[in-house]
Amino acid sequence: MGRKFRIRLQTNAFAWLLLLPSLFFLFLFTFYPIARTIRLSLFQADLATPLPFFVGLENYGNMWKDQVFWQVMSNNLWFALGTAPTSIALALLMAVYCNKALRGQGALRTAFFYPTVVPMIAIANIWLFIYTPEYGLLSRAVKWIGQSDANWLGTPELVMWAMVIMIVWKEAGYFMIFYLAGLQNIPQDLYEAAQTDGVGAWTTFRKITFPLLMPTTLFVAIVALTNSFKLVDHLWIMTKGGPNNASSLLLYYIYEAAFSFWDQGMASALTVVMIAVLLLLAALQFFGLDKKIHYH
Repeated sequence: MGRKFRIRLQTNAFAWLLLLPSLFFLFLFTFYPIARTIRLSLFQADLATPLPFFVGLENYGNMWKDQVFWQVMSNNLWFALGTAPTSIALALLMAVYCNKALRGQGALRTAFFYPTVVPMIAIANIWLFIYTPEYGLLSRAVKWIGQSDANWLGTPELVMWAMVIMIVWKEAGYFMIFYLAGLQNIPQDLYEAAQTDGVGAWTTFRKITFPLLMPTTLFVAIVALTNSFKLVDHLWIMTKGGPNNASSLLLYYIYEAAFSFWDQGMASALTVVMIAVLLLLAALQFFGLDKKIHYH
């Protein structure tokens, strides 16, 4: 008994030693900054206070009463609902198409994936030209079919749709890569058996392909939803959160609080809210869906 205990202890100690470097950097660059952010969110730290002082939950109370905060949260919710499902569905469609034995398959995959490797700042400038009224590419196309022009980035009802379309265009190719990997791991015997039984293409996709891709879909969904709360670069180039905060997202609002208004306490409180939202989304998907979609 003592010998087995020593062997198990040595094995566990060796495993923890292997994990130690990663745990060190995880603590240093993740847990420690989170702890400092939570602490700072309980202080008033702005330009009016040279030395931050403890105010408890006052920053959270001010946030609760801030109409702009609720508008930003609503914007981010609709942005996530617009980008994540659409990007996932388009990525799956592209992956299924690119997985076929087609002539020029490599070039097609490259074309679909290419927007992913372009920096967001460059993407924002490209789409800024596309959305520019009067002489932008979209405005010219609308005029060519005989429709009236619109200020896509200057109209509160249109600006969020414009952002969603751009992000879907950029991210779908990235998610396509994961679906391609998932498709290539599905045993071909299943498709051959379905073909022998005379099962149609749609039924094969619905009964075989899509269920076996659900673990990939879970991973992609988590990445897509977290990305929808982390995107900020394009707003700086295209709208700066306007018009009238109609396109402002949570991370951009945090940036404004920290570096435009220099309210470090409020920015920290907003950051804590964003961390809580991301943890909630990840927990719901991991603990709510993970056990239901893996096949053994």
